[in-house]
Amino acid sequence: MASEGQIPEWASTPCIMGIDEAGRGPVLGPMVYGCLYCPLSYKKTLSTLEFADSKTLKEEKREELFGSLKSDETIGWAVDVIDPRELSAKMLQKNKINLNEISHESAMGLVKRVLDVGYLLTEVYVDTVGDPDKYRIKLSERFPSIQFVVAKKADSLYPVVSGASIVAKVTRDRALQNWNFDETAENMHRNFGSGYPGDPSTKDWLDHHKHLVFGFPSLVRFSWGTCKFYFKDGVEVLWEADEADEDQSSGKTGKRQLKLSNLGFTGGKRKTEDIESSGKGRCKFFQSRKLEQLSRF
Repeated sequence: MASEGQIPEWASTPCIMGIDEAGRGPVLGPMVYGCLYCPLSYKKTLSTLEFADSKTLKEEKREELFGSLKSDETIGWAVDVIDPRELSAKMLQKNKINLNEISHESAMGLVKRVLDVGYLLTEVYVDTVGDPDKYRIKLSERFPSIQFVVAKKADSLYPVVSGASIVAKVTRDRALQNWNFDETAENMHRNFGSGYPGDPSTKDWLDHHKHLVFGFPSLVRFSWGTCKFYFKDGVEVLWEADEADEDQSSGKTGKRQLKLSNLGFTGGKRKTEDIESSGKGRCKFFQSRKLEQLSRF
């Protein structure tokens, strides 16, 4: 496996990047942001590689295309895998961070990381989250040297975004297929369907795996409104918590009672290699030449 410092000669020439996500809507599993980048001079060639919005392609075709782009030395790619527990924690914390903000930070994190590695990004195409103009302005203020194009359905308009869509979708699918559960309940199974709230298999799985005290396994985004239905008969739990965050400025500390609601299971700390091999945790993988960095899934 090559290090991030081993970049190709074309990295110093003007480059373009596409960014897209997979798994924004599901109640199960991670949300994955993916990007694809290449020399600006390779832009026309991308349109001949059969990249398309990953949602319009069958799994076999996505895998085939992903294999092709991995072996193409004129294409680089990267992903940011955001654990469902991180999504829920940010969306439920006192100073809530909504899904749009999480998405924006993930996309900007990918741009920054590729720039930091040494690629000369001059154009970046992004599938929008929220208002396209506001998002473009936000990106341009963060990276003024880059020209951004932010559009709805960008994954069907720009081949570089279509490629990013394939990277993100294949990564998420593999992460789900190989998910390593922290929980060890004997009655757990993997027949959870697509993970979308409307999927009957997903609904059955959520109902089967709920715990009236401890909530759901860590695969579940317990901040999703879908989860509330399953705990209408749940046990109300109260515990004492420090109020240090509220009283820190005055030097006071105190105790208060907090409700335990929609709490996801959390296991003990796991080794980094276990997290990466299961697709869990916030992981970034980079591809600049002919690497096999997603074989771990």
